[in-house]
Amino acid sequence: PKVGQPIHVVAAADQRERRQLELELRHAQKLESVGQLAAGIAHEINTPMQFIGDNARFLQGSFTDLLSLVDLYRDTLATVELASGPRTRIAELEDEVDLEFLQQRVPQAFARTLEGVDRVSTIVSAMKAFAHPGHDKVATDINLALQTTLTVARNEYKYVADVVTDFGDIPLVPCYAGDMNQVFLNLVLNAAQAIEERNVGREERGALTLRSWRDGEFVVVSVSDTGTGIPEAIHHRLFEPFFTTKPVGKGTGQGLAISYAVVVEKHGGSLRFETTPGEGTTFFVRLPIQDPGTSLS
Repeated sequence: PKVGQPIHVVAAADQRERRQLELELRHAQKLESVGQLAAGIAHEINTPMQFIGDNARFLQGSFTDLLSLVDLYRDTLATVELASGPRTRIAELEDEVDLEFLQQRVPQAFARTLEGVDRVSTIVSAMKAFAHPGHDKVATDINLALQTTLTVARNEYKYVADVVTDFGDIPLVPCYAGDMNQVFLNLVLNAAQAIEERNVGREERGALTLRSWRDGEFVVVSVSDTGTGIPEAIHHRLFEPFFTTKPVGKGTGQGLAISYAVVVEKHGGSLRFETTPGEGTTFFVRLPIQDPGTSLS
């Protein structure tokens, strides 16, 4: 009967909403588990990397000292009387070990090794920052959070975009650091994917630009890309839960919805965007410097 029809419609809607909430909960639990795993891996990597770095620096310094000693031996050899046999043997040994090559390349090898150690250490620190975000609002260095995000997401954009950063002199912002890390990560990943989609079949790189500045009693962050842009027809749906234009397996549609909830509902800020189809998009995150939950003294 027609009288009962709306009940079935409401029940079906409730079931869909419940399934969506269950999916969201499982997704959150999975992210928490991955975060705990990442924290453990970061800790396990950190200790041996410290050994490698310390030993590489020791060897680098020791080799420099040895080179100084070799130079002293050479200078001394040039001023003393020595039979032709030993002098010839010394010259032959220098040729065999290619001393000139070692003097040039070994310091370079140590320098590159230490660069690699520093790179891994930076990644480990970023992983730890994401894995141990805390559950309370803390005064947060937004510029550092943005740099950490770029470190974590580097593999997603390094093949498709050049990164430009313009971080202003901004104060610390009271926020849930882990949640804001996730917001910035979502925006960077979306930007990288938009650039990749636009440049399919083209031999060119896009630009991913992150900026921060103070605007009165707010800190503003912008994430810009030279990607596909956002069609006007879907502007009003962009922050809806589970809305996505990506193919299956490329995203759940939760990223922007969660980001909006975090910025607006949890921090009293705003999240908006400007876009030109075919040219790119800029998202603006606006966060209050004073915690909305406290009053100015």
